[in-house]
Amino acid sequence: MMDPTTDNAGQTGAPGTARTALEALRAEIAKAVVGQDAAVTGLVVALLCRGHVLLEGVPGVAKTLLVRALAASLELDTKRVQFTPDLMPSDVTGSLVYDARTAEFSFQPGPAFTNLLLADEINRTPPKTQSSLLEAMEERQVTVDGTPRPLPEPFLVAATQNPVEYEGTYPLPEAQLDRFLLKLTVPLPSRQDEIDVLTRHAAGFDPRDLHAAGVRPVANAADLEAARVEVAKTTVHPEITAYVVDICRATRESPSLTLGVSPRGATALLSTSRAWAWLTGRDYVTPDDVKALALPTLRHRVQLRPEAEMEGVTADSVINAILAHVPVPR
Repeated sequence: MMDPTTDNAGQTGAPGTARTALEALRAEIAKAVVGQDAAVTGLVVALLCRGHVLLEGVPGVAKTLLVRALAASLELDTKRVQFTPDLMPSDVTGSLVYDARTAEFSFQPGPAFTNLLLADEINRTPPKTQSSLLEAMEERQVTVDGTPRPLPEPFLVAATQNPVEYEGTYPLPEAQLDRFLLKLTVPLPSRQDEIDVLTRHAAGFDPRDLHAAGVRPVANAADLEAARVEVAKTTVHPEITAYVVDICRATRESPSLTLGVSPRGATALLSTSRAWAWLTGRDYVTPDDVKALALPTLRHRVQLRPEAEMEGVTADSVINAILAHVPVPR
């Protein structure tokens, strides 16, 4: 998993304005969230790739706080939806409302009409409502009463969920999972990180008041668009493209999987690798960039065989084994 403290980050050259803004964004989030550097970096990569992020972890590991801190660090419109079992699709996308004064129906936009949508505990609502985000995430629009309505740009869905073995949850449909560019696991903090968290709270830190914690907007839509233009210039050599394809094809041949990575997943891995290469200060992609992003980009795009799952095999272990065996280009 990528980590901004790895050796690659030491290769950063003279940063441009866009990279400076994105680096400041990561530093600003760290004012509120301790020890989740990989998840912070994943959110920044998703912004650069116009992708969406699924954050998974047990309750209480700062998943929601992480997204709120990202929103507070950006000059973008943000809305939050708490997903519950009785939430309806129209509660997310919007609906037609009758106006008695004009005797006409008018469209009332839902919270999906924003730049950054926090879909909190997305797996606590039934699949019908979960699927209401499919069109928004893929087409950047919602259709109500046959009329497509474009969403603002940029548009990012940052969804949080608890592991599916917890009561009262609904596993996300495969089609929905595939719409997420990255699935980031948010682990329990280390002992020292947990001490730092408690020290902040003892000093008066209030997670409900990020402004008081010193979190300020340090990047805007223009910075983000400039960064995306620079990422698109990052060179991808043919050997790297073939390496990405070989990794994804190997998942389709794995005896532990019933479902391997699709061509869309391969495209996603190439895209995230380019963004990571740019963030670390290079204008070309290396095999290490691909390896760094393989787990978060691919883990939710594969499906384990039941017998493999019973033996304790995980998607991460299968992907790691594939990375160890696929020849690395020189």
